[in-house]
Formats: sequence, structure tokens, C-alpha cells
Amino acid sequence: MKLELFKTLWGHDGDIDSAIALTLAADFQGIEAPLPAEDENASHFLTALTTAGLHWIAEVSTCTTPGKYVPNPGHSVAEHLASLDTGIRHSLAGKPLFINTMASSDAWSHEDALAFFSGVLDLEQTHGIAISCETHRGRYTHNPWLFGRILRALPELKITADFSHWCVVTERLILDEEPALLELACAHAYHLQTRVGYSQGPQVPDPRAPEYADALAAHERWWDCIWQSQRARGLTRSTLTPEFGPDGYLHCAPFTLEPVADLWDINQWIAHRQRDRFQI
Repeated sequence: MKLELFKTLWGHDGDIDSAIALTLAADFQGIEAPLPAEDENASHFLTALTTAGLHWIAEVSTCTTPGKYVPNPGHSVAEHLASLDTGIRHSLAGKPLFINTMASSDAWSHEDALAFFSGVLDLEQTHGIAISCETHRGRYTHNPWLFGRILRALPELKITADFSHWCVVTERLILDEEPALLELACAHAYHLQTRVGYSQGPQVPDPRAPEYADALAAHERWWDCIWQSQRARGLTRSTLTPEFGPDGYLHCAPFTLEPVADLWDINQWIAHRQRDRFQI
């Protein structure tokens, strides 16, 4: 199994050309991002990736305001599925490796969530492309126990494992306490986002800091379990996006808003560290 690293455009201040330059310099294999909505920008985006020889993971968020990730309130299961379908159709022209989606709503009942994620599997068949559902706050995937019921009911459902969200939701390094939930999540893990969360937030200020060594070690134990599961399932490729990001995730000094760390520096560090660990 081969590990491939992807740069997220979340938190990238420049254009796609500068992002590609950073991606290549860091020896990453691709970009994870939504396709721009405008045809001209989308065409340049895809041409630039092809010219650079990079892969692309397409992001699709359901029922959100453009540029946002939290779902707008009040949308039904059918509306979220229609939103996902539209996003997939928009992305398919670029031939992405797969769709990574922040989808559903945390306000739903179990029955609504089950209907939605069953619909995700139907869309996989309709479009002939893998759809990986991100474990994210604001979505039904936010709670490991509630979402675990969905995973048990739908063994074919794929997830993007961003376990940092479950740490802040449960206010602890929860998967150390719940080995059965860890095993279940790893069995469904299709894509990995390596942000380190802790009991009071989805992103430690700097994963290199000794005061967050326990959180880093916990996440790396969980990521190891994902790789073991993926190898056992016969996957030939494992994809990883380091996703330390902005928008309140990155800690800043009060009043000056001076960041405590450089996002790209952190993302390169965590990605290269995992590549080295993966090869051991």
C-alpha cells in the first residue's frame, strides 16, 4: 500500500498556482479542495493540476453558504442529497480520485441520518465514484456513538477520519477509551485527515509542543490502526491530508491576532512525520 500526501487549500492565501508550487516542493502528491464554481476558474484549476501531474480529491459540502462548512439550518434529507448530487456532478469533469464530503446535519434523528447515508451509497453507484464522509462537527458524523450506529448499519459506508472533532465533542481522547469504536471507524476509514485535537479544541496550537505530546501520541496510535485496517482490506493507496487550518482553529494572540504557528509549516511537519512512520 502506497501513502499519498495532499495539500488542503483551506488556509492557503494564494492562488492555485502558488499552492501547486508549495505542493511540489513539499513532495506531496496532490491537492484536496472544492472545484471553483466559476467555469473559467474551474478550467484553470484543473489544467494547472494536470500540467503539474498532481492528483485531486474533490471536496463537496452540502447545504452550506459558499465558503462556509456548517450546514444551513432546516434542510431536509432530500435537500442534502440533492446538494451532494449537484456538487458531485460539478466535480466529475475534473476526474477526482474520490469525493470527500462534509454532509448531513447534527440536528437529525437517527432515522433521518440513516436515510441520508443510505442515499450516499446510492449516489456512489449512480456516479461510479467513491464518496467519503468526513467526521466533522455540525454534521451527524460529529458524535462517535451516534454515528457508530450508522456505520454498523451500513458496512459499505466510507469515512474520512478526522478524529480531532471527536476529541473536542467528547472532551477527551475518546478512542483510547472506546476500542470497539476505534476498530469500527478504522474499518470504514477511506481517507485520513491528520489534525491533532485535544479535550478543549479540534486543533492543538502546535503538535510539536511537548505539552501536547499525549494528544499527538493518541492520534498516531489511531492513525496506525487505520493503516493496519486499510492493508488488511487490500487497499493499494492510502491518502492523507494534513489539515491544521485557520478560521478559529489556529490559535492567535489576543488583540494582535498574531498566529502562534505557521499553518503550512505545521502541515508539512505532520505529513512528513506520518510518511516516515508509515514506512517503518
